[in-house]
Amino acid sequence: MNSRATPFDDLDRKIVTALMTNARTSFAEIGAEIGLSSTAVKRRVDRLRETGVITGFTATVRPAALGWRTEAYVEVYCEGAAPPRRLAEVVRGYPEIRAAMTVTGGADALLHVRARDVEHFEEVLERIRAEPFIRKTISVMVLSHLIPDSAEAGAGLLAHEGAADLR
Repeated sequence: MNSRATPFDDLDRKIVTALMTNARTSFAEIGAEIGLSSTAVKRRVDRLRETGVITGFTATVRPAALGWRTEAYVEVYCEGAAPPRRLAEVVRGYPEIRAAMTVTGGADALLHVRARDVEHFEEVLERIRAEPFIRKTISVMVLSHLIPDSAEAGAGLLAHEGAADLR
């Protein structure tokens, strides 16, 4: 990855926005929308990838389709000052942890956890609590997503989708 500063103009923003909306949009479609040839769009996308602005392309999947129906956020409180790299090593060992970040405030870290059900979540939580430097955790279960089109909601999972399966 090239670390030097690279110009990032309005056309680049439009390309990135189009790809964030739908990464499968063709260069020709993007070009037609913003007034560039498909070749010019490809050159810009290649440059944006090379400079680390675009870090990859991915598919977003509705978590319930994969059996992950329970979601929670877990505040983690550590004994002393646990270094972020140590926390990162631990969370990488849990496929249920979909995101983890250090945070300001009382907690040392915040984990986004997805599980099959409440019992599975409880098992994950107990494994997290068993880590030697974890002092305590505080969990908050997600009931519904108020912005169903957000990435956190999982591919536009609508509030009513899956509701019949849970009854």
